Amino acid sequence: MKVKRIKLGIKRTKEVLDDFVKAGEALERGEEVKEERAVYFESIKGFRKAITPKRIELLHIIKEKQPKSIQELKRLTKRDIKSIITDLGILEELGLISMRRKTVGRKESMPMVEYEKINLEIAV
Repeated sequence: MKVKRIKLGIKRTKEVLDDFVKAGEALERGEEVKEERAVYFESIKGFRKAITPKRIELLHIIKEKQPKSIQELKRLTKRDIKSIITDLGILEELGLISMRRKTVGRKESMPMVEYEKINLEIAV
């Protein structure tokens, strides 16, 4: 099984910008730059605010049960729909889930987790 990894990290803005500059310089020299899927936060406080236990639980349920709609996810989690939609919006914005939207018939959205692991990295 192919493992797709997403890295979550805590980095100061300067570090993120330095990484961006280094990648640009490497491209200018004609070097290949490895693509990395990562989401960085400026502080542990910001990380904790975005990645809550309920959102981690949603990720796990989506990965394991593969619900075909938000309504099915609601039944699986026994949570109210408004909270689920809020959490899904944040997870989608962070790139931790994708939403497949039906184009025909009733408008339903299917949440998807398309990776096997999340790595957490904290710069010191």
